[in-house]
Amino acid sequence: MEHKTIGELIMAYFKSHPKQDLNHAPVVDWVEEQYMSMYGKKPRDIWRNIRSLYQQGQLIQVRKGVYRYDPNYVHDVDLYDFPADVKEEIFKRDHYRCVVCGLGRENGVEICADHKRAKDKGGTNTAENGQTLCTQHNLLKKRYSMTEAGKRFFIKMYEDAVRIDDENMIKFCSSIFNLYDQYGLDSQIQRPD
Repeated sequence: MEHKTIGELIMAYFKSHPKQDLNHAPVVDWVEEQYMSMYGKKPRDIWRNIRSLYQQGQLIQVRKGVYRYDPNYVHDVDLYDFPADVKEEIFKRDHYRCVVCGLGRENGVEICADHKRAKDKGGTNTAENGQTLCTQHNLLKKRYSMTEAGKRFFIKMYEDAVRIDDENMIKFCSSIFNLYDQYGLDSQIQRPD
């Protein structure tokens, strides 16, 4: 039996179902079964590999969690980082500090230039689309959408305000949670108040 990578298995499944909108369950199940038969162990991060193939232009994202392979639309996507001069412009503009927590290199914190709008969602490599984040907040943003990350930050602020009995900050955060509710955003994240 020919050995294949997780990415090759994913593409084999999508190519055998061209122009079909596929959610992750059948793809993951099939890839896992094939991988187990080849290597005798479960593959890791199949869903992340699917997303990576989309980011490379091999798959089309129909909607969140649903992808399609169309041989007529496969293209290479230019996924590159900010050029060095633009990265420096972003850092300088943000005073070499994370725009979320305010920590920076002088605090011994590593900083990075982050795309406000991701490249795979049409974001550009311009300073206007960049922001300085510490590695902790950059990882949080990658893990969650911007609104999810924002809600989690406000939850932390709220909890800190409750701990020190800061009534103004408690009211402020509660108002923000009300806006999340009003617009139906991130209801899967329980508000703490």
